[in-house]
Parts: sequence; C-alpha cells; structure tokens
Amino acid sequence: MEVILLERISRLGQMGETVKVKDGYARNFLLPQGKALRANDANKQKFEGQRAQLEARNLERKSEAAKVAEQLDGKNFVVVRSAGETGQLYGSVSTRDISDILTAEGFTVGRNQVELNQPIKSIGLVNIAIALHPEVEVTITLNIARSAEEAERQARGETLTTAEAIYGEDINENARPDTFFDPNAEQEEGEENA
Repeated sequence: MEVILLERISRLGQMGETVKVKDGYARNFLLPQGKALRANDANKQKFEGQRAQLEARNLERKSEAAKVAEQLDGKNFVVVRSAGETGQLYGSVSTRDISDILTAEGFTVGRNQVELNQPIKSIGLVNIAIALHPEVEVTITLNIARSAEEAERQARGETLTTAEAIYGEDINENARPDTFFDPNAEQEEGEENA
C-alpha cells in the first residue's frame, strides 16, 4: 500500500514522502496513529492544503523535545533490583520500567520512546537511547544494582559480579571454594588403593 507520511518516521521516510509499505503496517499502525494517509489524489490535495500546519506542528514538537533533551541527555538513574551473586537479575528491566523511572523523575517519556532491543537481565551500567521525537534522541545511563550503596560503588567503576566484590575481602575464609578442594586428597586415595 502506498501512503503519504504526515511526519518523519525512522527507517521509512520524511514528512510528505509517498512510500510503499506493507498493508498490515499501514492499516494497524500508520493510519490509526495519524502518521500517514493513503496515497490517492484526494489525500494528496488534502496533505498539500495542510502541509504548513503539519510542518508547524512538527517544528513545535521538535522544539519541545529539544528542551526536554537538554535536561535529560547524559543523566544517570539508579535502579534497585534483586539479583544473585553473579549479577543476574531476578526478573528484568523493561521499557515499561524505564518509562516509569523517568516519569517518577519528572520526565514524560512513553515506553514506545525507549529504544531497548531486549530487556536488561543483569546488574551494571547500561546506556539507553530515548527517542523524544523522530529527530531528537538522547542517551541516559541506568545504574542497575542490588542496593543504593552498590550503585555508588558501580558508579565509581567497580564490578559487582563476584562474591569478593559484593561482600568485600573479609568474606568468610572457610567459604572459599579452594579450601573445599584439596589437590593432594586424590593422590592419597590412589596410594591407599595401590
């Protein structure tokens, strides 16, 4: 199906371009969201009549997004989640979670604006792209940790995926794996059997 784009859509085209898209994409996303019109003579005339208004509205949205981008770009957010000793989360951090965190901090960001290919499943520092407008994108950093104290340690550059990193050097000496394995024990058993 050919459609006329009413706004810039990444990986598709600029406002006013006539592009060919799959029927389902047009029917289920572009047309209901008001992002495109079917490409026919009546709609082409309608678009040309509204072009100035659409460009003005687009420019207004872009300037609003740019203001938010100035405040949001490069910011760090701490996310406290339960995780195992290896840093694997019990659950994950998804686009909805990121959107909720940003909303709690006073930024209006929808989960569809968070560009995350797959949920985050381990602790650490993660850079996330936020598309505030098709032409305005910012990057934020999420500091995912088990506690606020660990988040501070991670921010300083520590890696918290080992028992020593989590509990410190004063970890119980008897709990170290090398004390459970005695390399001479096997030889002694072999000598007894001989």
